[in-house]
Amino acid sequence: MRMKTIIITGGAGFIGSHVARLFVNKYREYKIVNLDKLTYAGNLANLKDIENSPNYEFVKGDIVDSNFIQKLFEDKQFDGVIHLAAESHVDRSISQPAEFVFTNVIGTVNLLNAAKHIWKDNYSGKIFYHISTDEVYGSLGEEGMFTEENRYEPHSPYSASKASSDHFVRAFNDTFGVPAIISNCSNNYGSYQFPEKLIPLFINNIRHKKPLPVYGTGENVRDWLWVADHARAIDLIFHKGKIGETYNIGGFNQWKNIDLIRLMCKILDKKLNRSEGESEQLITFVKDRSGHDLRYAVDASKIKRELGWEPSLKFEEGIEKTIDWYLTNEDWLNNVTSGDYQKYYEEQYTKN
Repeated sequence: MRMKTIIITGGAGFIGSHVARLFVNKYREYKIVNLDKLTYAGNLANLKDIENSPNYEFVKGDIVDSNFIQKLFEDKQFDGVIHLAAESHVDRSISQPAEFVFTNVIGTVNLLNAAKHIWKDNYSGKIFYHISTDEVYGSLGEEGMFTEENRYEPHSPYSASKASSDHFVRAFNDTFGVPAIISNCSNNYGSYQFPEKLIPLFINNIRHKKPLPVYGTGENVRDWLWVADHARAIDLIFHKGKIGETYNIGGFNQWKNIDLIRLMCKILDKKLNRSEGESEQLITFVKDRSGHDLRYAVDASKIKRELGWEPSLKFEEGIEKTIDWYLTNEDWLNNVTSGDYQKYYEEQYTKN
């Protein structure tokens, strides 16, 4: 039997790099193709440890380019798609909504069309796995949790684009029989996250004694999921999930933003040998973001019940591991914040 060939889109990004590493190391019998456009959030330095693995290949490309995607699928004859490539930062979606439509909606449809074309209705052993977000469900009040049955109520251009892509995945499953699965995850945290996101941004700002900008009063609540646990869930869903189903993935860790920030300040003051409460003085409340959802909370009981997955870390343990990683890997953080990381592709992949 020929080697099973899997494409991971966005595999140089935060979540994608963890998934690519897991699959390359765990499934030596698979050929893993990492497709990434290498925008500001894609960093091949995240994958130095597997870049020379015999079952790994990197391809630079844009999922919005339909001709490129069709040819890539024809050449590689993928058996499975793990689709993570996306524009994902809410603030950017407010200032540049069209970019989110192109990447998150058009890009997803291009991948679906290509998969449908090469599989030619012979779907045995094939799977199109689309990774989405809990933000498609909208906002919760003080109680309740999102289940897979919640209706969609996106409030930002980002979540609207992801909701649209989810609908297209389901439509291709219903209309053409494309074997598709969707998962919707809560906020991820961990190593290799681009420092525009709250946790690495604030770790970096605390480290350099810069202001910590907090939207509104900081009362917004998020459910935090350690990225390595998310990668394990993706592995389980890809191999054991039921076609046509949706699985919510959450960390069962709800934190108000202000409480999370104060916890990080406390941990970092201790690790940086600062006086207790010193970093909290950096907190600066700023005007709230437009369409800012109050609370997200994900009910992940379905994936636990059907596939046996649950988070491996409590948040207090995970956030300390995360802080330790960023403090230990200052060179990575400095390269990302300075933009120097973007030179890595030219140095490694464009040699004569």
